[in-house]
Amino acid sequence: MLSTLKDGRIVRGLDGLTLEGPVLYVGYHMLLGLELFPMVFRLLNQRNILLRGIAHPKLFEKYKKGQTLDPAYTDAFRMMGAVPVSGTNLFKLLSSKCHVLLYPGGVPEALHRKGEEYKLCWPEQPELVRMVVRFGAKMVPFVAVGEDDFGEVFLDYDEIPLLSDLIQQLTEDNAEVRSNATREVPNQDQCRPLIRPKIPGRFYYCFGKPIETAGWKRELKNQEKCHELYLQAKSEVESCLAYLREKRESDPYRSIFARLMYQATHGSAFETPTFEL
Repeated sequence: MLSTLKDGRIVRGLDGLTLEGPVLYVGYHMLLGLELFPMVFRLLNQRNILLRGIAHPKLFEKYKKGQTLDPAYTDAFRMMGAVPVSGTNLFKLLSSKCHVLLYPGGVPEALHRKGEEYKLCWPEQPELVRMVVRFGAKMVPFVAVGEDDFGEVFLDYDEIPLLSDLIQQLTEDNAEVRSNATREVPNQDQCRPLIRPKIPGRFYYCFGKPIETAGWKRELKNQEKCHELYLQAKSEVESCLAYLREKRESDPYRSIFARLMYQATHGSAFETPTFEL
């Protein structure tokens, strides 16, 4: 895990993360949200930061066999403090000076199609920025890279004709969180893609330079300025993505076998090295 200091330097570890809230973490949602649990636990253990996730309403629905996720899975999100996505819940968390985790790309990123790994599916409306500015919260752009070293989508669900009606029904039944989304964001088909597993590689995380919004309150009603701040956050996420995807190519311990050999000779107490910064 890497983080960025105020002067723009990227360092190993999480020293670049601010401890004082409110903070909104915005980033890319990896396939099936594989990056979520390691990130949440690492921030809690090393920086005592509890990330309060803004999650899809489907995770909070009453259990229906074959229609909703297993309760053992969804209960984990509740225990970590996740709440359904809504303006009200975001208001409450930021007003309480919490560290909030939000994926603007949501389901279209987590259940993406073939060839769409690392494609941002952020909506055009910068509504979340207005809420951040209102409380003078910091925004921390972040990314996680490595899903393509664990598996790949080899068949889109709409390529199976027999499933098309089922997918449409599931999508209509689920809570809509982007009913007014523009052309940038596709329909939120509620079906897990078919994934071909690979020999596990490695996850890489990078937290970008915190974006200060203190002093922006006078621009709260200026749509152009809010959009500018929104694009700044999105651009930082894209930059972090490009940085990690390039740098991981020089990581001698990208393979799980190389890391196992290192730990066998050095002991599990030592963190396995990675690429040079």
